[in-house]
Order: sequence, then C-alpha cells, then structure tokens
Amino acid sequence: MPANLSPAYKKAEQEYRAARDDQERLTYLKGMLRTIPKHKGTEHLQADIKSRIKLLTEELAGPKKGGKRSGPLHSVRKDGAAQIALLGPPNSGKSSLHAKLTGSRAEIGPYPHTTHEPMPGMLRHKDITFQLIDLPPISADHMDSWFINALQPADAALLILDIADPESIDHAAVILERLKEKKIILEEQWSMPDKNFTLEDNDRLDPFGIYLPTLLVANKYDLEPDPAALNILKELLDISFPSLVTSICTEQGLKELGTLLFDGLEIIRVYTKAPGKAPQKDKPFTLRKGATVLDVARLVHKDIAGSLKYARAWGNGVFDGQQVGPEHPLSDTDVIELHIR
Repeated sequence: MPANLSPAYKKAEQEYRAARDDQERLTYLKGMLRTIPKHKGTEHLQADIKSRIKLLTEELAGPKKGGKRSGPLHSVRKDGAAQIALLGPPNSGKSSLHAKLTGSRAEIGPYPHTTHEPMPGMLRHKDITFQLIDLPPISADHMDSWFINALQPADAALLILDIADPESIDHAAVILERLKEKKIILEEQWSMPDKNFTLEDNDRLDPFGIYLPTLLVANKYDLEPDPAALNILKELLDISFPSLVTSICTEQGLKELGTLLFDGLEIIRVYTKAPGKAPQKDKPFTLRKGATVLDVARLVHKDIAGSLKYARAWGNGVFDGQQVGPEHPLSDTDVIELHIR
C-alpha cells in the first residue's frame, strides 16, 4: 500500500534531516509521528519513528537514578559552513591529516584505534570554516555502535585510505559494507537534491538513512607516487567518488581540500549590512546554492524572518541597492540589507 505522505509530514521529515542536534531531531520526530497518515501502509514507518523517539528521549534524559548512562551521545553540534566526517580504516593517516588541516590535538600513534571519540576541528577556507570531525576507524572487527548518531549532523564525508597499503581495497570494501548495514550510504553525487525531496519521491531514500556525498582521499601518496594507483583503486572497488591525493609529508593536496568542499557542497557566502553602514565582511552567513533572502533572515533571527518585508541587495544579477523580495535567490558574495515591517 502506498504511503501517501502528507505535505505536513514531508515538511517535518525535511526539518528532521536538517536538524542540528538531538533535541531538534526529537522535536521533529514527534512532528513526523503527529502528521504521518495512520494506515496500514505506514505501520512500519510509524513503529520506526516511535522507536527513535523513545531512544532519543532516554538518551537526552540521562541515566535513571542509580543507573549508568551507556556513554555520551557522540554527536557534535554543527559549526561552520558544513560538517565533514572523516572516515577510514586503522592507520590510514586519518588523524594525522585532521591535525594537519585543523591544528587539532588529535591523538596520533603508529598503532590502530588511537581515536576513541569524535574530535572536531576547523579547516579555514577563504573567510569561512569547515568543521572536520575525526571519527574512530572502522574495521571488519570493530565499528562503534554510536556511529549513526555521530554522522547524523554531517553534510559530507571524507573516505581516507592509505594508498600505499596493498589491503586498502579490502579495507574500503569493509567500510562501505559496515556503513550500509547501518543505513549510512556514501554517495558519489555531490549536487544537492531538491529541498522537498522525500521518501515518497524515491523508493531508495529511507527517511532515517544517512546519505553523505563523499570525497575519496588517497593519503600517504609520498609512499606510493604511482599516478595510476588511485585509478586502479577506484576501478577495483567499482566506485566513482570524486578524489584527492594527499600527503602529510609533502603537503600535496592539502590546499585543494577547502576548494573541493566549497564547490562540491555549493556553498555561498552572504554578507549583511545595516542601513547607511558598510557590510559586515568579517563573518558571512553561509548557505547552499538556491538559498533566498528569507533563508538568511532565519539565520539572523526567527523574529526578523517572521516580520521580513523586503531587502536591498548588492551583487549578482541586481543593481546596487535594488529592492528584492524574501524569495529572491542569492549568489556567493551577495550583500543584503534586511527591512522588516
């Protein structure tokens, strides 16, 4: 039986996907349960939603009196233009790369599983930052049970492999399979789906699946400087992720990462100004391609978004100071001046 999901449910599902932390996810899960059509075709989905509400409620409430919490939530609140999860097998150089790119104090050692908790760090690019989260390695024998929670806020992933390791193909295959078992899919396509894209629009999309556009990072290239090595790896794995060759020792590829993330995620920077004053150029609002004036207003403050009348815009496709409506689409480096009722 088709689900025939209502517009209200689709909106709640969309908000759930965009939630920044577990409290927001719980709120939108309750909205999904409240608005989902109640019939036989949605029974399994209703049960899944109820199960997730129960789990999140218990985790957010903390341990019962006299009891023990099973561990921290392991979800890092999103910061910067986007959150990028670093995934890889043991000894792929993942933590070393994270430390080099962000200046973090990630624990690094010549032995496996030196990373035990999510480690955030900020990668600067132009006048914005990307939040890189170093996660524990994944192997055939081990993947932390909280990985789903840790990846929930992520916008994309870096799959980091040691290009000089002859077993890197096997490691990558294990990672892809272990993640798939948890409904975590590493995507080759980086372009954004339609903002109203939901389960009913595509049978493969699970409302609780995590779909991460992924960049394959062939690390330790200084140990295997064969130009054909990366293509051989991708061919044997039958994958077509966009890729980057890196080396901590030679710093090859490190400067290119920010540009790849910026372009791949279609980030735009929007600057705001007050009437009669210069734009605030030190800290732009970061959004994705297709964002509107109203989207920026929501980032400034929900009350401003609620009372937004129009904006004046400087930048692409407008003359300086042109009056535009709330649904006016924005481009990178646009400047806007918000006017409320």
